[in-house]
Order: sequence, then C-alpha cells, then structure tokens
Amino acid sequence: MSLLFKILAVTGSAMFAGVMLAIGVILGGYWKSLPPADFLEWFAQHSQLVMQAIPIVVIPTLIGLAGALWFDWGNGTNRAIWFGATGCIVTVLAITIAYYVPSNAAFAAKAVPVDQVSGKLDTWLMIHNLRIALAFAASALGVWAISR
Repeated sequence: MSLLFKILAVTGSAMFAGVMLAIGVILGGYWKSLPPADFLEWFAQHSQLVMQAIPIVVIPTLIGLAGALWFDWGNGTNRAIWFGATGCIVTVLAITIAYYVPSNAAFAAKAVPVDQVSGKLDTWLMIHNLRIALAFAASALGVWAISR
C-alpha cells in the first residue's frame, strides 16, 4: 500500500506538471497568437475545459502525498523530502487560488480591458512557468524519497 501512495504522489505531480506544461506551451502559444479581443472571446467560451483537467491530476497527487507522508512518517529524512514535495504542490494550489482563479474569471468575463490583455496574459504565462517548475520539483522530490 505504501508503494501505491508513493506512485500516486510522483505520477500525480508529474501529470500535474505535464497538464500545466501543455496549457502553457500549447494554449499559451495559441492565445498569444490571437488578437486580444479574440483571446477574451476564446477564454469566455472554453476556459472551463482547461479548468476540468486540473482536478483529474490534483486529487491523486494530494492522496498520494498524504499517504506517502503517513507511511514515511517514521523516517525523518524521507518525511522532510515528502514535506518538500507537499510544499511545492500546496504552493501551486495557493498560487492557483490567489492568482489564477480571479485572473481566469476576469478573462472569462471579458472584464480585462482589451489594451491590457497582452500584458496580463504575459504575466499569467510567466507565473504559470513557476507552477510548472514547482510541480516538476514535487515529482523529483518524490522520486528521491522513493529511491533512498
């Protein structure tokens, strides 16, 4: 059972990073190619599709991290590594809640002035890269904990 949780923690955070990488590279590149008004229109119509992908990878990640912490609680070094991985994912979720939920809602509601869309999208993508790096770091930390 311990291995199952650890696999969920590693693969879940890697999938989370992969989903965000695809959003950033594929959709981000597409969004940047659109005129600002067209981007807002696309986002208003399709942003829910992007949001539906996140829970599919976040839920197994959180279950895996909780289980890995539980099973490795007695091993101080591994516990610290799993806390690091958990911290990475919690940070991603905090950034998502604090920045992306309101930003995405503003884009979807077309509440961002057209002349500000490009700059806000650039910021959106820059911060998104941090989330990708943190999710990859969580996965790498999990691999380290398992391989010790």
